[in-house]
Amino acid sequence: MKLWHCHGARSLRALWTLEELELDYELEVLPFPPRIFNREYLEVNSLGTVPYFVDGDTQMTESAGICQYLVDRYERYEFGLRPQHPEYGAYLNWLHHSDATLTFPQTISMRYYYLEPTPEKQAVADDYAKWFIARLRRLDTHLESHEYLVDNRFTIADIAVGYALYLGRALKFEERYKLQTAAYLARLMERPAFKRADDQGEPMAFPDRG
Repeated sequence: MKLWHCHGARSLRALWTLEELELDYELEVLPFPPRIFNREYLEVNSLGTVPYFVDGDTQMTESAGICQYLVDRYERYEFGLRPQHPEYGAYLNWLHHSDATLTFPQTISMRYYYLEPTPEKQAVADDYAKWFIARLRRLDTHLESHEYLVDNRFTIADIAVGYALYLGRALKFEERYKLQTAAYLARLMERPAFKRADDQGEPMAFPDRG
């Protein structure tokens, strides 16, 4: 299996999962954003996005989906939940919540703060940053009484949601995190597999917004 990755991008979810599961994989690290700085990559993935993941004939582009695929395909349910588990619905909901609800507004902020900055667009980025913080409400409440998201243990749901918090930290949103949410992210970042994954590639460098 092979993963195309940019440091700090959503592909970190897939890479972190590969490291937690200790699977053998090949990694290709690209500059960010790859569709601009490595146009040859478009011949591999016509979307020009990361992650891009192949496992035999399987080709995937969605970070949370790759995490779920790896757990289910290789039956590594110590990092996930089976459909029969009473919290399976909550587990799937957190997996999809991580990207559709949390990461989406962050990517708009990142684009308009750093990649296409204009005064008008930065005002839009401010709105999406507030939107992201508001969308942490459900997570903030859950973490008041839970160490992890489901089944009282670490799963790929924590990888998926934890990445959204990690990206928010890179975007300098962490000062608005609730104490329990900041502590949750700190716990996740202490995991050896996260550190191994996060060490791959050069960090994305965001300029000071002033």
